[in-house]
Amino acid sequence: MKPSVTLQDIRQAQSTISHLVRKTPALSARSLSALAGSELILKAENLQRAGSFKVRGASNRIAALSPDQKVRGVITASAGNHAQGVALAAGNLGIPCTVVMPIGASLPKVEATRGYGADVVLAGEDFDSSQEHARRIMRENDLTFIHAFDDPAIIAGQGTIGLEILDQVDEPGTIVVPVGGGGLISGIAVAIKETRPNVRVIGVQAAASTAVVDSYKANRHFTAMQEATVADGIAVGTPGELTIPLVKRYVDDMVVVEEEEITQAMMLLLERSKLLVEGAGAVGLAAVLGGKIQSAGQRVAVVLSGGNVDSHLIARVVEHGLAHAGRYLVFKVMVEDRPGQLNRLLGIISESEVNVLDIGHLRHAPTVHLGQVEIQLTVETRNSVHSEEVLEKLRAAGYSPYESDTSVSLPPHSGFRPA
Repeated sequence: MKPSVTLQDIRQAQSTISHLVRKTPALSARSLSALAGSELILKAENLQRAGSFKVRGASNRIAALSPDQKVRGVITASAGNHAQGVALAAGNLGIPCTVVMPIGASLPKVEATRGYGADVVLAGEDFDSSQEHARRIMRENDLTFIHAFDDPAIIAGQGTIGLEILDQVDEPGTIVVPVGGGGLISGIAVAIKETRPNVRVIGVQAAASTAVVDSYKANRHFTAMQEATVADGIAVGTPGELTIPLVKRYVDDMVVVEEEEITQAMMLLLERSKLLVEGAGAVGLAAVLGGKIQSAGQRVAVVLSGGNVDSHLIARVVEHGLAHAGRYLVFKVMVEDRPGQLNRLLGIISESEVNVLDIGHLRHAPTVHLGQVEIQLTVETRNSVHSEEVLEKLRAAGYSPYESDTSVSLPPHSGFRPA
């Protein structure tokens, strides 16, 4: 059976969207390669217009509209990158565009979407209810609905990334791609496998949202239960009717990564490569560094699919990643409540060459006896080994440090924001 999207479709899309879409860089990453044990090349779609790959598929789909459809306008539902991609592509051609976003959508993303010229309607508590509302508006006003991933033109547009990788990267062994509904990996896999069939294509999902992984492994469509994830851009409950057959036909394997692996990858990209990448965009690197993909000695192209991180999350993600890497040590010790005790404690800690970030005193609690004070310290260490060295030095000095019940964590999500 002929696939729903062909290599010719993707080559045509590349020509169609070239006026609007950037050819994003493929960046070498020496320090990350050393950690991975393979040569990593980062395909930086986080530097794409509107901050993600989504503008590729959106531009290709909107270019295919009939003159009458362009006059009536388009509509989509999204609270993330797809919203901005469609708004940018439609605005570039002067096409009326409506985007339905959940009521709790990030205000910066709402304003960015409006900034590209879209009429933003806030409706629904989550993506599914927003999409239902969008389809109702579509029927009432005879608009064209732009799906986030389950559309041949969308898939072909995303596949242009695969053509660029083959043009930019000499002899890649493996291409690693984030997966939400499957549109991105479907397009890339067609482009790669129909050109260089020996190159592996591997998809990555967050363990909190595994609809495509489950469907791929079971060879049938799964609607997966979802949990909150920092990779909210790929939190899709139901994969596409078009994407799963393409994934089954062209993709070599699918793996999942945990939340801690994702935040660690985000932090490393920011620290080592100076790239701000959202959680959904960092899952590929998380899989490679987490040993989920066997790639030793290979040249591996990792697609960083987007960089639209809510500003209020950035600091928390960095803190979370540092804590997981053992570079934040938070502990408590009980000392006598008399002058000089804190000075003695800090003197021992300073010998370990750590940076003290915060000190707290607690005298009035059921666990603190009269004449004692509980001191909580947050210090910055080089790694988990260094943290243990600090604790061992304190034990040798007669202290009994114990783990604090205060942990660095990400703020709760108000809801998933797929596509």
